[in-house]
Amino acid sequence: MRTTDGQMPAKVAERLGDDEIHVWRLRYDHHQGRAPLYAMLAAYLGVPASDVQLEEAAHGRPSLAPAHGEALSFNWSHSHDQALIAIARGVVPGVDLERLRPHPRALTIAQRYFSPSETKALAGQPEARRDRAFLELWTAKEAVLKAVGRGIAFGLHRLSIGGSSEQPVLDYLEGHPAEQWQLHRVALDDAHVGTLAWHGAPRRVRLWTLADAD
Repeated sequence: MRTTDGQMPAKVAERLGDDEIHVWRLRYDHHQGRAPLYAMLAAYLGVPASDVQLEEAAHGRPSLAPAHGEALSFNWSHSHDQALIAIARGVVPGVDLERLRPHPRALTIAQRYFSPSETKALAGQPEARRDRAFLELWTAKEAVLKAVGRGIAFGLHRLSIGGSSEQPVLDYLEGHPAEQWQLHRVALDDAHVGTLAWHGAPRRVRLWTLADAD
């Protein structure tokens, strides 16, 4: 594995600071299962991929097994042929990725599952931009819920996203102090939307892209 600018992930991993979150973008095939995730975690742990041990919490969120200590937290998401992996120390990241596609029922879904303010903001978008705006809200909500460790079963209506397209903000999260949360839109391309979330102080987010395998 190498980045698109020729760096080895293990070398990048050595530079992970306590005030950073590393986000990796890579091509993905669902037949790979969790193999790319194991490979990336191995680079950060300094062990073979076969030695990486994961466990799942009550709501299905994967985490490193106790054998690896508490040095790293991670989350990942994949959509069609792309995946994002977020890795950090000291905070639990949540990341969500969606491929842009038509959502003719976006407003109907928002009216049922989103907050009134989110629905109003979505309805106010030009029709040509509504699909992306819907996914910006969706990925932000998913990222927060994944960081909480609950996933969408917690209820999309139990949190509300505000701010702008470039800088989303968590306005409300039931049972949690929303002002202590950070949201970061991951800069990808015109065909994908990605959002990163974590509870804690602002951090520098560093994005790398893995080069396609030869």
